[in-house]
Amino acid sequence: MEARSGIMSRMNYDDLAALRPLLDSAGIEDTVLGLGQTLGTAPHGAGGLLVVGTEAHEPWHFTAHLADESRWNARPDLEPTLVRWNVPQNAPAHLAFGLERLEAARRSETVFVVAPTHASEGLLERVADARRVGALVLSVHGGDAELQQLAHESVGVPEAGLGAYLDVVQHVISQCAPGATLTRRSLRARLNSMLDAAQGLRAPGGPVAPARRQRW
Repeated sequence: MEARSGIMSRMNYDDLAALRPLLDSAGIEDTVLGLGQTLGTAPHGAGGLLVVGTEAHEPWHFTAHLADESRWNARPDLEPTLVRWNVPQNAPAHLAFGLERLEAARRSETVFVVAPTHASEGLLERVADARRVGALVLSVHGGDAELQQLAHESVGVPEAGLGAYLDVVQHVISQCAPGATLTRRSLRARLNSMLDAAQGLRAPGGPVAPARRQRW
C-alpha cells in the first residue's frame, strides 16, 4: 500500500476541489484531533488494536497508515490487526485474522470500525459484544446513527464528498495517534498543505507522485 502521499494522490481532482469548503464548514479539527489523541492514548498493547470495516469495505488504507506510523514512531501498540470478513486461502499471517478475532476482543483492547456505509447487524452485534467485555470502541462512519451511539468516540463523515473526506480523516487520525502536538490551527495548516500537494499532483497535466509499497 502507498505511504503518506498515496491516499491523497488517488483522489479525484474534482473531489479535491469540493473538499476545501466541506472542511471549512464541517468543524473537522476538534473531532479528528480528539479521536486521534484517544487512539494514541488507548490502553491496548501490541496486537490489541483491531481495525474492522464492513462486508463491502476493508479499511486497507487506514491500516497501512497506522502500520507506517507504528514503525516510524516505534509504537508497536499502533500496529493494526486487520479483521476481515472473508480471509482468502494462503493469506499472509498478518492478513489472516477473521471475525473470530473480533469476537475474541478483550478488556483494554481497542476496536476501530471504519464504515463508510451502514454497519450490518452482524457487525454491530460483534462490536457491541466487544464493548460489553471492556474494549474501547472508536469509529469513522458515514452517518450511521447506531454505530455512532455504540462507539465511545467517533467521527461522522458528511455524505457530500464522502470519498475524499473519509480519506483525509483517516490520514490525519493516523498521524495524530503517535502523539504529534497539533492544535486546531496547525491541523488546519496541515490539511491545507495536504490538499495543496494533492491538487498539485492531480491537477490536469500535473505529475503523479510515485507510490511507495508497504507490506499492507
